[in-house]
Amino acid sequence: MEIPVIDFSNLESKKRSETMALLHEACEKWGFFMIENHGIDKELMERVKHLTNQHYEENMKDSFYETKAVKTLENNGFISNKDWESSFFVQHHTSSNINELASLSQDLRETMDAYIDQQIKLAEKLSELMCENLGIQKYRLIEAFSGSKGPSVGTKVAIYPQCPHPELIRGLREHTDAGGIILLLQDDKVPGLEFFKDGKWVKIPPSKNNRIFINTGDQVEILSNGVYKSALHRVMATKDGNRLSIATFYNPAGDAIISPVSKLLLPNHFRFDDYLNLYTKTKFEDKGLRFETMKNMAAGNSHQRVLTTKN
Repeated sequence: MEIPVIDFSNLESKKRSETMALLHEACEKWGFFMIENHGIDKELMERVKHLTNQHYEENMKDSFYETKAVKTLENNGFISNKDWESSFFVQHHTSSNINELASLSQDLRETMDAYIDQQIKLAEKLSELMCENLGIQKYRLIEAFSGSKGPSVGTKVAIYPQCPHPELIRGLREHTDAGGIILLLQDDKVPGLEFFKDGKWVKIPPSKNNRIFINTGDQVEILSNGVYKSALHRVMATKDGNRLSIATFYNPAGDAIISPVSKLLLPNHFRFDDYLNLYTKTKFEDKGLRFETMKNMAAGNSHQRVLTTKN
């Protein structure tokens, strides 16, 4: 099963329509995909990976191997309620906690900040493209996420250490993501990420050529009225080495009010006779406009018709 790859450079070429259609299909049928030629500085990506791996070796590795999960595994106990990961979380917006993470080097803080600034721009671009494909106002998703202070942006930095008994524990248990758009900079050598599609687990290969892996969270599925999907995924523990994961979450603000975009809702609570009457007058007109008219009628706004029926 070949994972969709979206080449963002094609958005500025004659292949734009084809690329937009591929993006729509990826969001609708998969809920995850890779993007290349995305505009994120490649040297910056490599530097943030290098500094993160260095930070793990110097500040996190020893303490990880003292955790209960490790000790239980050493005693050959099956673990179903913990994950084989070492991680920390950096909040970027609406407020930042990066200077409170005392163990991070100044170099890593500055590099991470610069990297996330570029990721936010990419997330905003993706949200606009998704809105275009959904046929809704360009900034609708950003506005829905904004609340009183703008979207929430944070990054989970994780290492999934080499595991002596990967059959006894997950790197990260099965879940969907609660938020919006997730942009993952992952390891280019060690695999482990898996997504569930069509009744089977799909292995996500390591990201080559600085591709960014994208998946959509629960709030995108809700806002799109189920058109776009939030996919179940997990990380498998592995004997093959340490796996790096830097996942940036472009989420709604805590006070954002989330509901499906009204334009994407199907009509409901109407009499079939009313629909049939409208249908006979507008049979050869746009079905979408007919649905919008029925929504207005069901809501008691029959004077706000989208369609003008013909005698």
